Amino acid sequence: MSEYVTLLRKNPDYRLLWLGSVVSQLGDWFNLIGSASLVANLSGTGTAVSYLFLARFLPLFLFSPLAGILADRYERRHIMIASDLLRAATVLAFLSIREPGQLWLLYVLTFTQFALSAIFTPARSAVLANVVQRDELVPANALDSLTWSTMLAFGALLGGIVAATFGIAQAFFLDAMTFVLSAALISRIAGPIRVKRTDASRGGFFEFLDGLRYLRKQTFILGVALVKAAGALAWGAINVLEISYATDVFQIQFSVGESSIAASIDSSTVVLGLIYFVSGLGTGLGPLILRRWLGDAPLRQRWAISLGFGLMILGLVLLSTAPTLGFFSLATFIRTVGSGTIWVFSAALLQMIVPDQFRGRVFAFEFAALTLTQSLSILWAGFAQDTLGLTVRQASFSMAIVAAVVGLSWLIFNVRHLSAPMVSQDSEEMA
Repeated sequence: MSEYVTLLRKNPDYRLLWLGSVVSQLGDWFNLIGSASLVANLSGTGTAVSYLFLARFLPLFLFSPLAGILADRYERRHIMIASDLLRAATVLAFLSIREPGQLWLLYVLTFTQFALSAIFTPARSAVLANVVQRDELVPANALDSLTWSTMLAFGALLGGIVAATFGIAQAFFLDAMTFVLSAALISRIAGPIRVKRTDASRGGFFEFLDGLRYLRKQTFILGVALVKAAGALAWGAINVLEISYATDVFQIQFSVGESSIAASIDSSTVVLGLIYFVSGLGTGLGPLILRRWLGDAPLRQRWAISLGFGLMILGLVLLSTAPTLGFFSLATFIRTVGSGTIWVFSAALLQMIVPDQFRGRVFAFEFAALTLTQSLSILWAGFAQDTLGLTVRQASFSMAIVAAVVGLSWLIFNVRHLSAPMVSQDSEEMA
């Protein structure tokens, strides 16, 4: 752990980038708990919850091509600041939603918030490789994953408690304030973060096509860029199914002082927060443990991704048969160790092997593919329960089958490309 502390202490630009993630991700989980609870209270159907997650992920797919062009053309720091401030204003508008007839407004505002997130995320992924050295990429990505997971764990749990105790509006307000603080931190990153333009005269559409041509020629990079999308085919649906587990399968009764809290609403919020807490532990600790075991060598990172798929498959199988909340939590931990490993090592590989002038567009493509498959998986979760009549456990097991198929596909792809180059030209210059 001292290696990560040293990275934060010696690299002030990365420290500011990291602190911005800490506060904004904390607010994100407050927002998710509040939004899910609001939809459950206003509608209560599985399809309505699926639409919420679709509104969170679909704009990420639609706006990612634009985001990649912006991240490779303009000052990446300014892009992130503007996105943060606009998201703060959008989230504050959530406070006006009070009646079932306003559910459409919740979807519209959620869509807007995550359209802005689509602009932010590729810029941040590209910036990370600008503010750290090549030998710091894996520790920086592992620390980012640990941060995301910690915020998932404590943010979701705290968000559930805040929503249950003080109301959903407080969760939305706190989320908006975290975006403001994130923008303030990012504004202090020293120096411009902007790539050298080699095609400044070309229009944005042609720049987008250039990025696609680059990926078409670089088969291995294209495969790595699709790893998260493949995993999301399985884990996307679980985001919706976990809400059903919390509301219908693992209900608890508890009280605060002398007031009993209704299990159908507030206790399900806390159970969902507990599930996210365990998910945070898995996605955070998994990459750290596997990195300590396997190291940072690019070839070993590729095998770590294969192991991640294996753990995700095992976790999904156990999750679909879990008889108790405790067993379900263990299965969730195993599953998220796998998904966290896939996330961290695929991101580090891309940052190592993609030249800086293409990095924004490649990460935008990765993000677009991820959100597309995640949206399809989410729609399947609602359709499977509401139309096909599958139980939540049966729907979960179907995701285990999907994970097995995509995991095997990655294993075959990895073996066929063992000789692929592992370092880009500008990465060598960084070393």
